[in-house]
Amino acid sequence: MTGHADPPVNGEVSFWWHQLGRPAQRPALPRPPSSSSPALECDVAVVGAGYTGLWTAYYLKKADPSLRVVVLEQAFAGYGASGRNGGWLTNEITGGVSGYRDSHGPAAVDAFQLAMDSTVAEVVAVAAAEGIDADVHRGGEHTVARGPAQLARLRELHASMAARAGTDVQWLDAGAAFERIGVAGTSAALWHPHCARIHPAKLVRGLAEAVERLGVEVYEGTRVTEVSPGLARTEVGGVPGDVRARVVVRATEGFTADIPALHRDWLPMNSSMVATAPLPPLVWEAIGWEGRATLGDSAHVYMYAQRTADDRIALGGRGAPYTWGSSTARTTADGRTPERTVEGLRRVLEDFFPVLRQLAPDGRAPLEHAWSGVLAVPRDWHASVGLERAADGTALAWAGGYVGTGVTATNLAGRTLRDLVLGERTPLTELPWVGHRVRRWEPEPLRWLAVHGLYATYRAADAAEARGRTRTSPLAVLAGKVAGHH
Repeated sequence: MTGHADPPVNGEVSFWWHQLGRPAQRPALPRPPSSSSPALECDVAVVGAGYTGLWTAYYLKKADPSLRVVVLEQAFAGYGASGRNGGWLTNEITGGVSGYRDSHGPAAVDAFQLAMDSTVAEVVAVAAAEGIDADVHRGGEHTVARGPAQLARLRELHASMAARAGTDVQWLDAGAAFERIGVAGTSAALWHPHCARIHPAKLVRGLAEAVERLGVEVYEGTRVTEVSPGLARTEVGGVPGDVRARVVVRATEGFTADIPALHRDWLPMNSSMVATAPLPPLVWEAIGWEGRATLGDSAHVYMYAQRTADDRIALGGRGAPYTWGSSTARTTADGRTPERTVEGLRRVLEDFFPVLRQLAPDGRAPLEHAWSGVLAVPRDWHASVGLERAADGTALAWAGGYVGTGVTATNLAGRTLRDLVLGERTPLTELPWVGHRVRRWEPEPLRWLAVHGLYATYRAADAAEARGRTRTSPLAVLAGKVAGHH
């Protein structure tokens, strides 16, 4: 087999946007007529035009077309994680279920799981109804274990999933797992049906167009510097302007740290991805992956991947996980990724699928694109949705902290925010993540040391397991507990 060894495109937001073409920016918020008057007044002001903000706007306008709903975005719709993610529309509950079981009981966890299951179907249905071709394929989710330590953790995960409603999980032994996806060194795998592969940028682009058709106003190139009940303080070209609303919705996810008053609420975690060239049929005969399930593993520093609609492998993982001071600048300007991270992800690809080394003259897996982005991590790794009303009747609502599992959770959050904004008590507003509060992250240098120490420990544990360690390192277990990730 032959191929090319050209260096991959690096950055340009993401492979997904590079493939579609970077969109023309919508108009910015108009300047206020005077310094004493608001730039705009509306019923609901949504800050952030990613999945959370757009789904919230979509469901609010569907529920009450008379509402004036405005979306404010500092770059363009889908510029952040919504246009850079791995394209997993899956039913995973962010942060796991043990904390929710302890605080709310097993019935609440089951309700949450079933809500996530139905949300996968909801996103697929809305995409079809709105004519959004997002390369949706419902192939389920395949989680592989490689080696005895990963196998033990996978057995624990299987027992946890099998014990609650709505998971529909299946255990695959080594042979059955390898037959579905030919990952070298497969020991076993889990598969469940509640996951679809998507093209992230196609979904967010189509969703932005859908909300505009409903009458939602989307203003891009509009930075929000402060949020409070009834007020979003903006800046366009250095000119400030206030947007006043009955309800302000903060849907800023990994960019929340850029709002000074919220700097330590959620940590902006970096994640990076690479995409191969389209792979020839001979390679797919060797790998399999005919069901096009999303693919993850049981390592501490885990990977995530999909087989794209045009037969590439898009694979992601953690490179440099955190930048000093919760800065998003390095990974949000254009998604450019350090070369060592690109090569690290290439090695993961080659380790999982050795056949890829045969595709290029230099014996390396052929990559066409690399990019990075940020996701929001709360101190306890649990996402939340909420709304607080002020004495004057205005309110501030929020959703986020998805820790990388937001493609599905954002839709559930959007529908929940709709109910909270409209003042309706529904099964969605009773889910255990509603109103969830957690302490802020520590100041620097503790924040930087903690995150980098956590991932250094995880990498060391993974390396030890690759050398033959048969049990999970106690240090890795302790690191997860100290970090609040358990």
